[in-house]
Amino acid sequence: MPSRILFSSLLTAAACLTILLTPTFAQAENWPDWRGPNNAGISHEKNLPTQWSKDQNVAWRVELPGAAGATPVIWGNHIFLTSVEGDNLVLLCLDTSGKQLWKKAVGSGNRVVRSDEGNSASPSPITDGKHVWCFFTTGDLACFDFAGKEIWKTNVQDRFGKFDIQFGMTSTPVLDNGKLYLQLIHSGGAKVVALNAETGAEVWQVKRKSDAYAECEHSYASPMIYDDGQLKFLLTHGADYSIAYDLESGKELWRVGGLHPPAGYDETLRFVASPLAAPGLIVVPSAKRGILVAVKPDSRGDITDKADRYLWKFDTTPDVPSPLAVGDYVYLCRENGNLICLDRKTGEELYEERTHRDRHRASPVFGDDKIYLTSRDGQVTVVKPGPKFEILAENKLDEEISASPAISGGRIYLRTFKALWAIGPQ
Repeated sequence: MPSRILFSSLLTAAACLTILLTPTFAQAENWPDWRGPNNAGISHEKNLPTQWSKDQNVAWRVELPGAAGATPVIWGNHIFLTSVEGDNLVLLCLDTSGKQLWKKAVGSGNRVVRSDEGNSASPSPITDGKHVWCFFTTGDLACFDFAGKEIWKTNVQDRFGKFDIQFGMTSTPVLDNGKLYLQLIHSGGAKVVALNAETGAEVWQVKRKSDAYAECEHSYASPMIYDDGQLKFLLTHGADYSIAYDLESGKELWRVGGLHPPAGYDETLRFVASPLAAPGLIVVPSAKRGILVAVKPDSRGDITDKADRYLWKFDTTPDVPSPLAVGDYVYLCRENGNLICLDRKTGEELYEERTHRDRHRASPVFGDDKIYLTSRDGQVTVVKPGPKFEILAENKLDEEISASPAISGGRIYLRTFKALWAIGPQ
């Protein structure tokens, strides 16, 4: 009997050791929306790749049916991304081996804008581990389960008014506590809408008032959820204002303007970068050549002219990529590839340094003590965080990218106009 007990114990120990040593994506941190966990652009995973190329440190590459700027989202071993396929607008599901599990057509009517700047699959999907939601610039919005079964589908234009926006409604919805929030900012009548995520039924809608006009109403930014454990609200961005709303009722809590000075008002400028909502700090970008402001999250009313509601102001906006906050610093990746580092508490500029000189459309992400900056021509510059500028690596794929990176399972997923790349271990 003792020998049987010993043998059983050895088998148990061996099984436990096997589990510990076998790579598993079940324990990977999920990347549920385009800015990752907590809408912050921050991964908590370790041992992420620093260097790669087209034939080095690549787990796999999968051709996609068409180009798009949508960031993939990952939950467990499921990867979701939106794409175009000819004139069709589709949602794809792959597993972490690169195998396509299913593909669903959600709508049609793809439109390419500004030659190579985007198309109707620019918004990114969102997932909660049970369902995945996808939105297209046509207004098509759908919910599927992980097996690819359609739960519900609707068209936002049919329900809330036709879009009057030059390049399409590219804003990605945000999910929180069973509700899907959309900011529909356009010249035909700006609204903020909350839907029941499981059914698609309307929870509330409010008009989003603004004195902005012409091109400045055409925001490309996406809403964010601010949550510091005590204070929580929806933050919308566009039409010359950042405006906070109560998540349950849609009541406006506060707004900040002055981001687009009325003197010499430029109708061709529009908000593109989304705001940063970090505990104790909201960083509000503006239009090209505009300013950037950091405001206090516990504000009330119109704080545009209330100096005590600002933490600091800075005279340069990142324009397209959204801000990133890591530790004591805020990082702004400018459209031209310059990286700016600011003191988080004071807004003091610690440096502005040149990285890869090409258009930067993707937002920076952080993981494993590294900042990843993605340029349009497919180069990812890896920078060490902190007050001293240091480039750790420059990695080229030679395929165009406008989607932001996604991180999960020790890998970095890069969605180019041609393919989805899994960078990291096999």
